[in-house]
Amino acid sequence: MEMTLHQARNRPFSRYGKWLGVALFCLPATVMAHPHSFIDMQTTLVANDTSLTGLKMVWTMDEITSADLLYDAQNAKPGSDIWKKLAAEVMARVLSQHYFTDFYREGKPVKYLDLPSEYQLSRRGDQAVLEFVLPLAKPQTLAGKPMEFSTFDPSYFVDMTYKDKTALHLPPELEKRCTLALFTPKPDASLQNYALSLDKADAPPEDMDLGQQFAQKVTLECH
Repeated sequence: MEMTLHQARNRPFSRYGKWLGVALFCLPATVMAHPHSFIDMQTTLVANDTSLTGLKMVWTMDEITSADLLYDAQNAKPGSDIWKKLAAEVMARVLSQHYFTDFYREGKPVKYLDLPSEYQLSRRGDQAVLEFVLPLAKPQTLAGKPMEFSTFDPSYFVDMTYKDKTALHLPPELEKRCTLALFTPKPDASLQNYALSLDKADAPPEDMDLGQQFAQKVTLECH
């Protein structure tokens, strides 16, 4: 029987959940740090003529992070129950951390809906790929003050990055009136060395916000 996202959020962690804990998704932010796992991100804005309604995200996990998950999937066909079950498990962990995403406008947080409007998990060679739409609780008018969002693991156990600006996408109808900017921080050598010195069992101080100090920021501005 197909597992729903509601069921996945409320059930105890299975061995899929164990993989998620090792990789990123089920442990508290302070348990692990320093990147030991890597996620390559792509984001496309979801909008109508006047408002931003969400973010479509594509997260491609590194081969080591993907290995146990793909082993569990075996040779299951896309869209099969096993893929749906795995997708629900992974998505539930993402939701438990508020999509690992901060979104602000005029210094105020923008809220999201509790559940994605769509999501799926698939295989791309030796890598697992999670795709989902993060829906905003209230549409944000495109014109006006800029909007800013960041996606990161607070513990910095997982490095979540955009390769460059080409990983950010505007719908064709917005290309003439909106711009996206990507800011990649350059932490000083002492902070980088500190992150690299942490082993899997180490935890940075909670108030250090280690992951946030390495987090990229995306700014959307429209006229």
